[in-house]
Amino acid sequence: MSLNIFGELAVSSRASLDQLVKAFITAIMLGWWVLLTVFPMSLIVGVDDYNSESDVIIIPSALGFCICFICRQMVARSLLDTLKAVSEDERDCIAVLERVSRLADDSESTVRAELMEQIPHIAIFCQENRPSIPFAFSKYLLPIVVRYLADQNNLVRKTSQAALLMLLEQELIERTDIENLVCPVLVDLTAPDSNDDVKTEAMAIICKMSPMVGKDITERLFLSRFCEMCCDCRMFHVRKVCAANFGDICSVVGGEATEELLLPRFFQLCSDNVWGVRKACAECFMTVSSATSQEVRRTKLASLFINLISDPSRWVRQAAFQSLGQFISTFASPSTNVGQYFKEGTEDTNWNQQSHNHLPQGETAVSHQQDCTFQNSPCTQEHCEASPAVQESFSLEIPVAENPTHSPEGTTVEVPEQSASVGSTDVTCTTLPRPEAVKVEIPEQELYNSFHYWRTPILQIDLDLELLEAKCNSSSEASVNSSCTQVSTPTLGRKQLEELIENLEPHIDDPDVKGVCTLQSQESTLPMSHVDESELSDSSMSPEDERKSKQQDVVPQVLLDQYLSMTDPSRAQTVDMEIAKHCAYSLPGVALTLGRQNWHCLRDTFETLASDMQWKVRRTLAFSIHELALILGDQLTAEDLVPIFNGFLKDLDEVRIGVLRHLYDFLKLLHQETRRKYLYQLQEFLVTDNSRNWRFRSELAEQLVLLLELYSGQDVYDYLRPLAFCLCTDRVSSVRWTSYRLVSEIIRKLSTCPVLLVDFLGELVDKFCHSPKWSGRQAFAFVCQLAIEEDCVALEQFSEHLLAPLLQLASDPVPNVRVLLAKTLRQSLMEREYFLHSSNSHQEALEQTLVALQMDMDKDVKYFASVHPGSTRINEDAMSTTSSTY
Repeated sequence: MSLNIFGELAVSSRASLDQLVKAFITAIMLGWWVLLTVFPMSLIVGVDDYNSESDVIIIPSALGFCICFICRQMVARSLLDTLKAVSEDERDCIAVLERVSRLADDSESTVRAELMEQIPHIAIFCQENRPSIPFAFSKYLLPIVVRYLADQNNLVRKTSQAALLMLLEQELIERTDIENLVCPVLVDLTAPDSNDDVKTEAMAIICKMSPMVGKDITERLFLSRFCEMCCDCRMFHVRKVCAANFGDICSVVGGEATEELLLPRFFQLCSDNVWGVRKACAECFMTVSSATSQEVRRTKLASLFINLISDPSRWVRQAAFQSLGQFISTFASPSTNVGQYFKEGTEDTNWNQQSHNHLPQGETAVSHQQDCTFQNSPCTQEHCEASPAVQESFSLEIPVAENPTHSPEGTTVEVPEQSASVGSTDVTCTTLPRPEAVKVEIPEQELYNSFHYWRTPILQIDLDLELLEAKCNSSSEASVNSSCTQVSTPTLGRKQLEELIENLEPHIDDPDVKGVCTLQSQESTLPMSHVDESELSDSSMSPEDERKSKQQDVVPQVLLDQYLSMTDPSRAQTVDMEIAKHCAYSLPGVALTLGRQNWHCLRDTFETLASDMQWKVRRTLAFSIHELALILGDQLTAEDLVPIFNGFLKDLDEVRIGVLRHLYDFLKLLHQETRRKYLYQLQEFLVTDNSRNWRFRSELAEQLVLLLELYSGQDVYDYLRPLAFCLCTDRVSSVRWTSYRLVSEIIRKLSTCPVLLVDFLGELVDKFCHSPKWSGRQAFAFVCQLAIEEDCVALEQFSEHLLAPLLQLASDPVPNVRVLLAKTLRQSLMEREYFLHSSNSHQEALEQTLVALQMDMDKDVKYFASVHPGSTRINEDAMSTTSSTY
């Protein structure tokens, strides 16, 4: 009917322009998509005049174009509603979908984008109605999505990409359509002659959809093109996309394809001349490592990771150190699920479980002097860097300048990237010396960075290692001979030393260069200087003993040394101000990987982190200390964790909440005698830095419910009972309701101790049932209801000690108290056979109380006393009848 009205108005000489527009919009609002097919073109193109001969209104061209554009956009937006309206007729549905195909050719990008936003919803509708409109999505909608992937308009492309991923996630695309329609188009869009932006976006889609389509399609259709794009010499954006998603691709194709085809490209990306690409590699290093064998992980990936840790770019070093703990975790035993221990130092973050392919922990570490070059690599880094286009520059916000030539902080500058590898631009990784060679490779510039400059000066160190070796050999003192042997056993030749220093020259002020040669700590350099033997004897542990105390054979020692260095203050200045927090975050995973037999390697680092000046570091440890206790066992926990735990109990609220959130998890791992000592400290949790921090008290109430099982009835009565009653009077209702459940659980706990139970119930009546505050009397009714509902107390004991005081609340002056009483009697007590039995002496009292409540002046009290609403629950009803401070 609307179409007829519009048609009549369109050709009527008596119709005004305003009437025409109103009719047009009305037709669109009613879902008449056919409007565009019958809309006279003469209405939108022509002269600004009225043609009296044809009796047709000529709308001005600009206004007509605007109206037509808005209407087409509205048509696209209302397609789903239109399809639903005609879904019962298959022919009408097909007609609508055919018009969708026409609308897909619209010249206006916003119309195409609007259409694409609707397609996923239309596809879901079509799938739900397949009997009436079969093959609709595959024939009419999917081709539009695929075609828009190469659209010239950026908005349309982005919308189609999002639509495609949504359709894949919802499994709305048939596997044959994925192979025959989607994948070939994406592969073509990543061809060398493709548009740069389109190529990058298509590569991102391929990487994101690979986990959805599985190993078979990924290997057959995507893997070869992905390897080519990793070596795209012209577009670093493409390489960055590949690097960012490298781990996902490795996880999909598995270990064999990863080691044979992908790892050579990964080594190239880790040495890319653009720091953003190298940073992306560092971020996905754990996932890549998880897809490889233990041998490759030890001999090749470990040395590659050290290159990233010592990268010239600060941002790459940041990402590498953040991933270091997770990479170490991939060396864990296959039966160990390390991923669960990588949890953020906050209470609401969940981390995915990680599964790795590992060999047993006891495997002996092989030599680190391995060549990481892969054979038959189709594209080498030299080839990639030969292209003039590879020396790209791009805008970057730099908060901290990485060298003196950069612009001031906060400015945007053009940054041409340099080679990633230190002293080498090919794909051969910097080799790692054996751990025994650690003590010799100390560049002179390391002693003069900003950290060491301000410390007490030390004696000058002679860097001529050959001369040093000669001095050591000529010494007759056993102690001196031992010290020299420590630092000079596997000496390097002069040529090797010169090359090493030359490679480190660009980073003269960067202490991270010790990542390449695995330099020892400052203390271990003392035997190399002319230090008096008496000074060494004053220390509790010699450098040799200290070095040995950190040795283990689970992971390459160089990785552990770098991890332990994350607490070095110089790291915060040269890498990341929050590097200690990242170290604390990874500690449980690293501890689980090394095992409790190697806890001695981490003990000092743990203590350093626990005393860190930044509360975020201590908070992270506080949230995970219970996990460390589970890893280490009761003996090590008592020796090393309990003192730190006690310190956290007296820390800031931001730290205390960490131990409070897992208080039960930690205390249950302690011996009973040690556990009882904390009963005296539980009341300290009632005091917070900010009295308005009610969530702290609510968490305490929840933990106390769990702690009931760890202590005897007498301990509960003596220590937890006062806390429970105190929390029941909290000014915040959320804390009170949690505390009421705590009281009911205490009743259950004391039910096996009749004397204690009688005293507790008597105090409950005195403090709450006879409370001058109506909230206290209401709390008593709720505790009674909860105790009955959850079988916390025997009905005989309840009738003897609580029923009479409960029935007295029928005359309470506050309607909210009487409402909750009515609910308790009707929904809880009267449903128990014990109270319905004619021989029960309490039956008459219950019935008389209900009759009185049924005649109450308050309509809510009468309602709940008369009927038993099936939709009401304890918590909902109780909460709805009480006041809340917040």
